[in-house]
Amino acid sequence: MAGSNIGARRYAVAVDFIIARRDTVTTQLFHFVSDTRFDDIPDPVRNMARRCILDLTGTAAAGLSSDLSRIIRNIAVRSFNAGDGAPRARIIFDGRTASPAGAAMAGGMTIDSFDAHDGHVLTKGHAGCAIFPALLALADSTRNTISGADLMAALVIGYEVAIRAGIAQHATAPDYHTSGAWNALGVVAMAARLQGLDQEAFRQALGIAEYHGPRSQMMRCIDFPTMVKDGSGWGAMCGVSAAELASEGFTGAPALVVESDSVRDLWIDLGTRWRILEIYFKPYPICRWAQPAVEASLVLRQTHGVTAPDIEAIEVETFHEAVRLDQHRPASTEEAQYSLPFPVAAAVVRGRLAPTDISGAALHDPEILAMSDRILLREADDLNARFPAERFARVTFRLKDGRVLQSETTPARGDAERPLSDLEILEKFKAVASEALGTRAGDIVAAVDKLPEEASSRTLLDLLLNHC
Repeated sequence: MAGSNIGARRYAVAVDFIIARRDTVTTQLFHFVSDTRFDDIPDPVRNMARRCILDLTGTAAAGLSSDLSRIIRNIAVRSFNAGDGAPRARIIFDGRTASPAGAAMAGGMTIDSFDAHDGHVLTKGHAGCAIFPALLALADSTRNTISGADLMAALVIGYEVAIRAGIAQHATAPDYHTSGAWNALGVVAMAARLQGLDQEAFRQALGIAEYHGPRSQMMRCIDFPTMVKDGSGWGAMCGVSAAELASEGFTGAPALVVESDSVRDLWIDLGTRWRILEIYFKPYPICRWAQPAVEASLVLRQTHGVTAPDIEAIEVETFHEAVRLDQHRPASTEEAQYSLPFPVAAAVVRGRLAPTDISGAALHDPEILAMSDRILLREADDLNARFPAERFARVTFRLKDGRVLQSETTPARGDAERPLSDLEILEKFKAVASEALGTRAGDIVAAVDKLPEEASSRTLLDLLLNHC
């Protein structure tokens, strides 16, 4: 009998210890989300937030013309609308309103429709694609004035939580899930901050978002590219909904990506290590895994002065996941964005890879298609070993005159170690957004630059949410 009492006491102590550790992490996270102010955020992080806003805005503007965006915006208005007296938010660059969850979903999928948004290598996915449109929806639906500094602080907090949740999920889940499965937790963090959730409601919202987050299999969409893409729109919707549910007393299973002891170390450096500084920006609107091969091909073409008619065949060595991007003749922009040979062929034929090269008439260009058919993809063990922290490719041109040209082992541009400059981010924004936005593009650039000093973020919200 005494032995059983000792065992029970040991069990109780162990349970108390686990709960204490869980509560310590959750409490730390809650205070980071609730108490961090813009003045606490270092200047490089503030500048990164500005870059993210501009880059995601341009990507959203470019995505407006896609069938994916048109469909989801119409569905959001029709099926995710707000009832009488309920909070509502405008859909990005559309002007029509839906519930905050519906507007966040439509915005996330509009951004995801044009694969040019930022990402993080260890998450193998994208935080901003859900964070930004959800933030716009949350800010637009509130009657409270949100300053520009507060808007930027919320954005940074959303990134910090989402990126850690993504890394944690890959460490604890056996399957490779889309970004919506984890960026929803970053959305919860922003909603908790803006809506004033207490610590217990915040914890429940995290659990709801993780449990309901779209655990969609990323490689299925790589093998069969369609409009479902990376799940980020659904993640944005899930995060907003989770916060709403928790505010009404709905309970959620514990968020294992936060509370599991195995990932505790990911959360203890909040406020000292800024994960947003680790993100990459894409020079091209295609899957990040294809970009090293595009980069290597353009360097070979320029260095040796060769053009498409000179090339008999192209061989690309890269990592396994990139080899799966084997759409040689894409029938849609979704297939082109999740292709490796097609954008390489377009870059080789045209000497650059422009936003217009992954949709429309480019998909039927006979010269690009003929070159794409002559591209062979090979998996390389050494490059597999470097993924996901590093993504590399090697490209070989076999010329019709018998010469063989080989590239260096090449990374993609835009990584944290090889960042795009502020000027390159601005030029990319102009290139992808000018057609959709016209003169509004310049107003948006000015509003983003002034945002930290603005007493209200309403000017920027109106520029981003009113109909184009």
